[in-house]
Amino acid sequence: MFEIIEWNEKLNLHSFYFNAAERGFVNNSCQEKMIDCFKNEKEWNAWILYRGGSAIGSVAAHSFDDVMGENTFRILARTCILEGVRSKGLMVAKTAIQQHQNMTDQFLLPTCLDWVNNRGRVFATSNSNDAGSQRLVHNYYFPILEKLGIVTRVKDVYYRYTYQTVWEIHADKFYTNLSKYPRWK
Repeated sequence: MFEIIEWNEKLNLHSFYFNAAERGFVNNSCQEKMIDCFKNEKEWNAWILYRGGSAIGSVAAHSFDDVMGENTFRILARTCILEGVRSKGLMVAKTAIQQHQNMTDQFLLPTCLDWVNNRGRVFATSNSNDAGSQRLVHNYYFPILEKLGIVTRVKDVYYRYTYQTVWEIHADKFYTNLSKYPRWK
């Protein structure tokens, strides 16, 4: 059973941070890098994904006015999944993305979109860095969603000390496509 819990200071995430660091998720290796870096944003929030009582994932969202203008939000920041379905090849992974059969699309992306709640335009960023799984997200996940019309590549920017690609997320198209496939519990 999966559960999403809004981040708060009372959560014991020591094991999560340790496991994230071991797997190369540098931005999820401690509270300072995963949470505190957003505390200067006009609006922000973060969530932890649990399975069977263990923290296995995270995601954050925040205002993005400084880059994309007023009433904009960056979601899927600090996305991290420590365990779960591992593909046995590119075709399996491609199908899992196209059919939203992955934890990001089942839990993290909808949580972020619910938080934004139609208050403005929604964006995500990716880069080709080696940290975590960023290169896979940049080279496969977002381009596949772009072919489905769920995201649009907007521009490249230097943001938070790295070159990143900004993608606009079309929530209505995401939810329409998501409704075609099984939802996880």
